[in-house]
Amino acid sequence: MTKRTKLSEFNHFNKLANEWWSESGKYKILHKIKPIRIKYILNHVSSKNIKKLEILDLGCGGGLVCESLAKLGCNVTGIDFVENNIKAAKLHASQNNLKINYYTQDIDDLSLKQKYDLIILFEVLEHIENWNKTLLKIKKFLKKGGLIILSTINRNIVSNILAIKFAENILRWVPKNTHDYNKLITPEELEKVLIKEDFSILDFSGLVFNPLAREWRLSKEIKLVNYFCTARLN
Repeated sequence: MTKRTKLSEFNHFNKLANEWWSESGKYKILHKIKPIRIKYILNHVSSKNIKKLEILDLGCGGGLVCESLAKLGCNVTGIDFVENNIKAAKLHASQNNLKINYYTQDIDDLSLKQKYDLIILFEVLEHIENWNKTLLKIKKFLKKGGLIILSTINRNIVSNILAIKFAENILRWVPKNTHDYNKLITPEELEKVLIKEDFSILDFSGLVFNPLAREWRLSKEIKLVNYFCTARLN
């Protein structure tokens, strides 16, 4: 399988832009795991200072995470390279009287005037050709001592079966052709790059699905499919 180009990534997500806020639509799985994403973020930031945090959500899509954080009082900026995603995000934020700064920008060519306390990248790196170089570019927008919190998918036989063959083609949890197995990232690869870029690893946690309870939960098992990582810029 050849790696997907940035244009094909754009076309894929552009077609799905009007699906973001449908809890039963193409992105229903993101609605289901949103509480866990927010819980994970709050586990790693000071709850006392949450309203003072300057947060940058890269690859924000339609703004699911941005809105949850804005409701907690954070100052949130969301960026996505698909203009229709940003239009959907702006419209929904306006309808809910939420002040969120949304911009259409390419993650590899960011034009920002400030640094942030926290940068979020949820399910983004596995869609980027040279994700290690992207992390280097992103770093300059993070305050010293700031956090980067991300989630991505491990590259192994289990993820190939569950995240692609089952989740996309059979269960339809995510739109078909969303992921390219060759672009998935192992925790070891991610850790190596982050340490090289002067980050300290604070946490790795897995995201697992319990088919009996039909619910998602955080886990210390990161070798299976989905996982989170938190790192601090030294």
